[in-house]
Amino acid sequence: MTADPFLLYGTRAVEAEPVRLRAGPLSADFVNGNLRSIRHGGIEVLRAIAYIVRDRDWGTYEPVLADLEIEQADDRFSVRYSASCEAPGGSRLGFRATIEGHADGRLSFDVGALPENDFETNRCGFCILHPIAGLAGSPVKVEHTDGTIVDTKLPLLIDPWQPFKDMRAITHNVRPGVSAECRMEGDVFEMEDQRNWSDASYKTYVRPLALPWPYVLPAGQPMRQTISLRITGGSKETAAATGAEPVRIEPGETGAKLPDVGVVIYPEDVEAALDKLPLLKRLGPQQLLLHYDPTRGHGLDALQAHARLIAAYPAATTLECVVACAGGLDAELSGVAEMVRRAGLRLDAIAVSPSVDRQSTPPGSTWPDCPPLEDVYAAARRAFPDLRLGGGMFSYFTELNRKRVPAGALDFITHCTCPIVHAADDLSVMQSLEALPFITGSTRAIYGAKPYRIGPSTIPMRQNPYGGATKDNSGGQRIAMANRDPRHAGLFAAAWTIGYAARVVPAGLEMLTLSSFTGSFGLLAAAGEPAEEGTPRPIFHAVQGLAALAGHTHVAVRLSDDRVAALAGHSPAGLTTAWLANITSDDVPVDISALVRGAPAQVTIWDGAEARRFGPGTVPGHLAMPAYAIARVG
Repeated sequence: MTADPFLLYGTRAVEAEPVRLRAGPLSADFVNGNLRSIRHGGIEVLRAIAYIVRDRDWGTYEPVLADLEIEQADDRFSVRYSASCEAPGGSRLGFRATIEGHADGRLSFDVGALPENDFETNRCGFCILHPIAGLAGSPVKVEHTDGTIVDTKLPLLIDPWQPFKDMRAITHNVRPGVSAECRMEGDVFEMEDQRNWSDASYKTYVRPLALPWPYVLPAGQPMRQTISLRITGGSKETAAATGAEPVRIEPGETGAKLPDVGVVIYPEDVEAALDKLPLLKRLGPQQLLLHYDPTRGHGLDALQAHARLIAAYPAATTLECVVACAGGLDAELSGVAEMVRRAGLRLDAIAVSPSVDRQSTPPGSTWPDCPPLEDVYAAARRAFPDLRLGGGMFSYFTELNRKRVPAGALDFITHCTCPIVHAADDLSVMQSLEALPFITGSTRAIYGAKPYRIGPSTIPMRQNPYGGATKDNSGGQRIAMANRDPRHAGLFAAAWTIGYAARVVPAGLEMLTLSSFTGSFGLLAAAGEPAEEGTPRPIFHAVQGLAALAGHTHVAVRLSDDRVAALAGHSPAGLTTAWLANITSDDVPVDISALVRGAPAQVTIWDGAEARRFGPGTVPGHLAMPAYAIARVG
């Protein structure tokens, strides 16, 4: 295995190791001033309790901790620290935190804050994350700020708005006979369904979104918030640790055809793509998604660039066409059609979306001016009568869920996702894979059997619907809403990509796009990365493998636990190929004997700079998969 973080994450910066806090059956991980993975008897009760300060673009401040004191005993633990956040203009917010946990199931997190100057923020206070696995659709008891208590359920399908408002407490069942009450004091809280953004949680947060933001915390005005968790019932024994057993993988029933794989091409990247044409052919994507945005100066020259690439690599094509809506829709779209004709650009489909729909409209906000989507789609159909027409959102599922498009006028629906909207740590990014089946299931519930495409979806954020711009990340850090992410260049992205495909293809997609070909969202290395400049990043092998499976019959895969993701396809020739990914930072043993039984299988494992191969007759029944390794079996 490789222990080099540079090969795994594309950066030598390593995340801080969490401090495991324990009090009898209660445990939590203390990370950068907040609590993660709060468990009781080994079962996750809350995914996080975090005190969050966000800027006017919804970026999250990284507070500087001081005076940290941690005390642990068998039946209790406590943490105390002070911290501060400094805004770009120099204003500062200081706060003091106290965390206490007890073996009888009580946990409290108290913060007192004091702005040294007027401090502008979009949110300042606690966020509480409930997990989704095993909880989605389950009963909860919600206590409101007026004292009323309501028996209800967490949403199963993704709620576009807030399922619960004016909250004081929420209680759910942890396991039979064990319940957890989370009580919030110091402000008004509400819950949003974070699966909208592919977060694997329901988030209860401070300050209703219907109130104005950004807002100012007045200098010298103290504020205090407290979160109290109380777990009652059941055995007080701590569950035994798990994870040593191999992950067993068994093929199951067959399903729909696996989707075409696309890569997005930006006009400015065409020359680089042509320069690496042999690698594009080796990659083998079935489709090219050609980006076109007149609000960013794209015109005839951009379409001509796309035409040069298509002449050299004649794949199926879709024009991802942003509609400026600055004048008449017919004039704008017929003008694009005329430029497509003049450029000699061959298209198979066009997807259109108004430019303003790339910006989110949060609850309580005013919808921006935009022509009716029926009119946009009708104008596109008139301008491109012989092409398949797609629509939806060029941003994320959140926007598609909140602004339901008239799908009857479309030949396919499309949207993207991004895993670093709210958090960018390694665990949160990988946990986002849990939310994807809920996204595809909710899309199918809204739009039925309409042909469905996803992407481009990448770890780095290509656009920010929630603020003025994506965050610059020239330093290669783990930053939410960043336009670059170092992990895209490491093995981490390859594992995330296989995990992503494994979660979404059961929805019967017709196309999946998980990268560009070149550039910061692409498959080829830039200078200073683990791979040599211009050569394939690890994610290249993952996307290449998915492209090779396109058109195969999907084979459901049963897994004994979720440390590994798996995707399998059955070829027209009768051969089964499976792609596996270790989506954890630990070594994971994998039992593949059921996959290779009776077949002359080959196995290739990418776990660092080189690939390891096992030929027929030498394939082991068990694989040792290092952190974020991917493997092809078949």
